[in-house]
Amino acid sequence: MKALKTFSAVFCGLVVVATIEMSLGQPASLVYPAPVRYRLDASESKFIAHALRGGLLWFKGHDHLVVAREFTGEAEITPDSITPASLQLAAKTESMGETSSVFTEQQKQIINKELREIVLLTAQYPEIVFKSTAVNGKSLGNGEYNLKLGGDLTLHGVTRHIEIPAQVTLTGNNLRARGEFSINRSDYKVKATSAVHGLIRVRDKIEFTFDIVGHRY
Repeated sequence: MKALKTFSAVFCGLVVVATIEMSLGQPASLVYPAPVRYRLDASESKFIAHALRGGLLWFKGHDHLVVAREFTGEAEITPDSITPASLQLAAKTESMGETSSVFTEQQKQIINKELREIVLLTAQYPEIVFKSTAVNGKSLGNGEYNLKLGGDLTLHGVTRHIEIPAQVTLTGNNLRARGEFSINRSDYKVKATSAVHGLIRVRDKIEFTFDIVGHRY
């Protein structure tokens, strides 16, 4: 008899819940926070490739600082839980140029011509693209996050998976992401110019630093 009463109570409870859901026109479920989207702003950002000197006469050469002046992209992050989160960025290879102060303007013109025609092949590969596939990390509070962005980098027609650590700050309607990572240019079949019969050349490892700003939309 006691078991029958218990069953009846549970059954009635289920009927009440179902009735409430039907009256509301939707199931009773949790409401999850939506991600906030940001459009990247190249005019307020910095994205720099550091190509370091190498070769037997490396000490006679200079490191290169190549800046991507034009890029577009979007980022999204869910403030309370981080995920869903993502990043997409496309840099125009034609906009990339030497900025190191150790080179004269005439030298920079020569370097940039070699960048376009020998190294990046800008006519054939107009963009360098990164698309995240997974984002994880932790919140530090006050709108600050330590994140790791896993994703696919497409450069010179080759796509490879990389991981990018980033420190992200949300302030008002703005997002700022800073960090650094590296790749091996040989992995992407990117050639490098050389001097003095190859005794001065760019190393295989290319280091990148970024300070990217996005605005909520």
